[in-house]
Amino acid sequence: MTTLTSPITGGAQTGFTAPTYTLTSDIAPDVNGKQWAVTGLGGTQTGVLAHSAGSPFTVTIQRPKVLKLLPSGSVSNSIIRSIPRNAWKVIVRKGVTPASGQPASVALFTGEYSLPAGADTFDPTNIRALNSAIVGALSQISAAWGDSQVTGIL
Repeated sequence: MTTLTSPITGGAQTGFTAPTYTLTSDIAPDVNGKQWAVTGLGGTQTGVLAHSAGSPFTVTIQRPKVLKLLPSGSVSNSIIRSIPRNAWKVIVRKGVTPASGQPASVALFTGEYSLPAGADTFDPTNIRALNSAIVGALSQISAAWGDSQVTGIL
């Protein structure tokens, strides 16, 4: 069962020192999700705001509404022509100020895993490797990715 434990340690970012985020359980917009609001900040991250109604800061994890399975009898020595996929999502919303004196607008990250049905049974090790590589890659480039989004230089 997926859950986040508070606080979470943020990745390295230019100008931040040891960022942490205190989470409070929230109600996800979709019944197939779990959501947490960032209600407290730690470390040095000057100017960052915690969650509020007008400037949200939430993390949502969402499973498919209906888990798809391989059609009955499709697993044999022949090629399966159409493999159903299950979409799992991670959504992070953060209120940002688009211009001085303007109300917050929401910046949005949506990461979607599109997993072939049956892989959970026949190849769970490689699903775990996918997740390990994603988390490792994002952790490794955390500061550079943030810098690129601010400067526009990849």
